[in-house]
Order: sequence, then structure tokens, then C-alpha cells
Amino acid sequence: TKKLNRMVKQAVMASKRQGPIFMFGIQVPRNHQEAVELDNKNGNRKWQDAEDLELSQLDDYSTFNDIGKRRLPRNYRYIKVFMIYAVKHDGRHKARLVAGGHMTPASDSAYSSVVSLKGLRLAIAIGELNELKCMVGDVGNAYLEAYTKELVGFVAGPEFGDREGHTLIIVKALYGLRSSGRQWAEKYADTMRDMGFMPCKMDPDIWLRDAGDVYELVCVYVDDITCMMKEPAEFFETLINDYGYKLKGVGEPVYHIGGGFSRDEDGTLCYDAKRYIKTLLTNYERQHNNEKPDKKSCPLDPKFSPELDTSIQLGTTGIKKYQSLIGGLQWCVTLGRFDIACAVMTMGRFRTAPTLGHWNGLV
Repeated sequence: TKKLNRMVKQAVMASKRQGPIFMFGIQVPRNHQEAVELDNKNGNRKWQDAEDLELSQLDDYSTFNDIGKRRLPRNYRYIKVFMIYAVKHDGRHKARLVAGGHMTPASDSAYSSVVSLKGLRLAIAIGELNELKCMVGDVGNAYLEAYTKELVGFVAGPEFGDREGHTLIIVKALYGLRSSGRQWAEKYADTMRDMGFMPCKMDPDIWLRDAGDVYELVCVYVDDITCMMKEPAEFFETLINDYGYKLKGVGEPVYHIGGGFSRDEDGTLCYDAKRYIKTLLTNYERQHNNEKPDKKSCPLDPKFSPELDTSIQLGTTGIKKYQSLIGGLQWCVTLGRFDIACAVMTMGRFRTAPTLGHWNGLV
């Protein structure tokens, strides 16, 4: 009986792991084969185009050394690479080639931190109080700016087209390798020190530079850069012209990990969840044939007792949608919607096995 129960639980968990994945209401493939199937089903090439774009960018950075259909040199290790797929908040389809870093030995230190949301808010507030200009930019394919010290390679799959079956040696800090985050962080830290910045003791991903009557600040979130300076445009021009970084999205802050930036009528800079909530509503309508959720007077119906609900349990797809919605609402709380925190925590207790009643109570 114990063995049978264990097999049943394993089968249930396996079915959940193989269930569909949704991001912003769009199904996301797990591998190249599923990406092709979804493109054929949707009558487009969005996922395959995303793969082609990713591989072309990797080639622009000379990420691989193609040695043909030969074995790797001695002291090199074979690993696997995977295409990881995602949907951005604006509906763009993205594909990222990621190395199987779990197949390489653990290194001494592979940790690379990012600026905290609290640190970013404080830095922007300090910049506003000192009448500094706020500007953001994104380093394109940041990890590929650095070289890897790991001796690894792989056999190309069908997404590589004519190179399928070739052995490719990884020479750049490809996403997924154990040391890639550290290699990029060290390279960018050298750049910041060379430009006269020093790390903040409170948060090492906030960089400071003495500008006479005020300190200029730069916040680093992996490859996203937010700076508060007297002349931030000159800072980004220096990164491009003197250090060779490929920057995109340079301008005033608009969006950061879900939250949107805006200014009040009096010019006060605001960071809130309005844009993220609007995206959540759009995704819900997309999933439910443009049907809008019911308007509620409070986050959770006072007459609803979710712990007593006995309606039918949701299937694998329904569970994924429920968990996705809970995750989105939790991030709304992080962005400032504290008024729904209690309701979200209450409904989040049932995300492993939600029922139809839980789903109706949530939406």
C-alpha cells in the first residue's frame, strides 16, 4: 500500500511538472520541439524567430568556437545547453540559450548580487532630493562581454540549423555557466572603478562618485543600469564609446521589475503598480476570450470561506493558471498594493491543490 501511494504521488507530481507553462497569458514552450509545435498551432514563427535572434546575437559576440564534428580537446568537459523561453510584459517572445552549469564542478565563488528594490528606491529618492537627473539603460547581452574561464563545450542541436551535430567550444560567459555572473560582475566593477566610482557600504550594487557638492549614484541590477547624475547622458556615452558596451533602452525610467515610473502634476517622481495591474487584467482577458473579471468592493468576499470549499479541484492547466495569478498578485503587494496582502496570502495557501471555488474567489 505504501509503495502504491508513493507511485501515485510521483505520477501526480510528474504530470504537474509536464503541465503547460503560461506567462502573461501566453503558453511558453519547454524545448525547441514544443516551440515549433506552438508556432504551427498559432500560425506564426514567433518562437522560432526568437531562437534565430538569440543565436545571431551569440554569433555577433563570437561566443562559440566551432571545431566541426570532432571531439573536445583534452581537459574540456561536455555539457548540455537549453533554450529557455519567456514572454515579456509587452508581449514580446524571447528565447535565451542557457548552459547546463550543473554539469560542471562547483567553483570557489560564483555569487553575483543585484541592487535591492529598497536600495533602488532610496537611491532614486536621494537623487530627486538633490535635483539629479535619473536615466536608465540596459547592457545588451551583458554576460557575453566577459570571457569564461571554464573549459566546456557541447554538441549543437536542431535549433542551430546547419551547425547541428557540430562540437562548439564556449569561450564567452554564456548564461547558465557557474561563473558567468561573477565574470560579468567583475568586468563591470572594473569599469565603474575606472570611471571613479566606489561601491556603497549599504548595498555594493549602488556605486557612488563624488561630484563636488553631491554624490552621483549608479544602481546595477545584472545588466540594467539606473543612474542619478548631473549629466547622465555623458555617462552612457562613455560606456558606449570608451568601453564598447552595447546599450539599449537609454532614457528616462519607465519600467523596473513590474513597477512603472511616472510623474505627478507637480513633477514628483512616482513608482507604483498601476502598469503591472493593467498587464495582469489584459492577460486575464486574453486567457478568457476577452471576458473581464467581476468588479469587487473588497479584495475577498467576506461571506467566502476558502478553507471550507468542497468544489471540484482544478486540472493541471487550471493549477498553473492559479499559481501564476497568485504570483502576480504577490508582486503587486511588493510594488505597493498592501491593501490586498491579507487576501492574497489567504488564497495563496491553496495553490498546491486549488478548487473551482478558490479560482472564482480569486478572480
